[in-house]
Amino acid sequence: MRVFDRLFIDNDWCDSVTGRRFAAVDPATEEVIAELPLAGADDVEAAVRSSQRAAAAWRREAPERRGELLDRLADVIEDHRDVLAEMETRDMGKPLRESHANVTRSVRTCRYYAGAVDKLLGDSIPVGHQGYNFTVHEPLGVTAHITPWNYPFANACRSLPTALAAGCTVILKPASQTCLTTLMLGDLCRQAGFPPGVVNVVTGSGAEAGQALARHPAVRGITFTGSVDTGRRIMQFAAEHIRPVVLELGGKNPQVVFADADVDAALAQTLRGAFTNAGQVCTSVSRVLVERPLYAEYVERLAARVAAYTVGPGMEDPDIGPLVSQEHWTTVARYADQARAEGARLVTGGDRPAGLPRGYFFAPTVFDQVAPDMRIAREEVFGLLLSVIPFDTDDQALAISNALPLGLTSGVFTRDIGRAMRFARDLQAGMVWINEWFQSPVQVPHGGIKESGLGREQGMLALANYTQVKDIAIRF
Repeated sequence: MRVFDRLFIDNDWCDSVTGRRFAAVDPATEEVIAELPLAGADDVEAAVRSSQRAAAAWRREAPERRGELLDRLADVIEDHRDVLAEMETRDMGKPLRESHANVTRSVRTCRYYAGAVDKLLGDSIPVGHQGYNFTVHEPLGVTAHITPWNYPFANACRSLPTALAAGCTVILKPASQTCLTTLMLGDLCRQAGFPPGVVNVVTGSGAEAGQALARHPAVRGITFTGSVDTGRRIMQFAAEHIRPVVLELGGKNPQVVFADADVDAALAQTLRGAFTNAGQVCTSVSRVLVERPLYAEYVERLAARVAAYTVGPGMEDPDIGPLVSQEHWTTVARYADQARAEGARLVTGGDRPAGLPRGYFFAPTVFDQVAPDMRIAREEVFGLLLSVIPFDTDDQALAISNALPLGLTSGVFTRDIGRAMRFARDLQAGMVWINEWFQSPVQVPHGGIKESGLGREQGMLALANYTQVKDIAIRF
């Protein structure tokens, strides 16, 4: 397996100006699998200059040509799907089947925006018989895409095809924990035929490379997925030169399960929602609210299923792989200790699994007797800790669900369609999922409200992230 271990600028590979490097670590073995360039401000400047040179021609490229290249990129990704999946698993830790699913989704995203390129329509606006008035959507220009470590390839492929379809050039800055598949994506774009400078990839720290990119005045739009605190800083940087931002930030997502729900289906979706990607998902189920008559049964059945999960290296395709890093393992363990100290009852898990002394493994964990004001019920843990909270009335469930400053997604499980629709109306979240979790295919707008972010990715709506509207008026 070839590892791409240099910066990708102007369709070529180069070292960082300073020559500094940092380690990519396999979270299952703690072994260094690559040494990658630690980009600084000079490297970011080179990437921005490359993107600027390419922007003028790319914005004028015929829509059908941009679509053709995106379709070709989808083909090239499919041709490399096995290598990409293995690289993602070794770099991030997730089970191999999940990495394959991420690659499949990325292919679908490229094909979707290949078909959307010529459907970015303006409006003809009636202004009377003395003239015409119409609008056009123009690309922003150079755009920065600062992506998270939990879905490095899929998140890069969530915004990159959208920006390219709209006529923008793209600079990708992956999280320092997981760079390998994003660097390979740069090479796949070259193979697909994208001109030099249309896609560039720089690696390094958020504090240095990420900040230099977000503050660069030639960057005209910023897309970021990550923490609320970093999102606030990105907004401040964007304000310096009045640029639009798209932010998907934290989530503390409630799943409300009523006593009349299909319990087997609800359990399956709780498990899927809470423990996919070792719970390292912005849209994970992190607190499940269960109506009191069903509560004891639900906790018991949930615990039995979780205790039976296999945990191991992602390349062995277990139920659950490792957490991404030692730092993150320590954070999750600290939250588990805090939950015990505050009086939550540990039902299963809570520490390193037996027989796995090496690697960043943590057992899938369920706490019940969780009060809504405990830290584990209020703060985003981002990994393998599920809180189960009882409720007695619809109003109580809504109040608990809406009490936090976050509002990414939420779910309702009930056979009562009237109740489901009332909750869909009243839940304070950007996405409400009824009787299933993770209902967010590429054609559906994806994003949060409150401190969970701004704007929407996916769907036709996302094309607006990378364009500005120009109004043209003609007087006879």
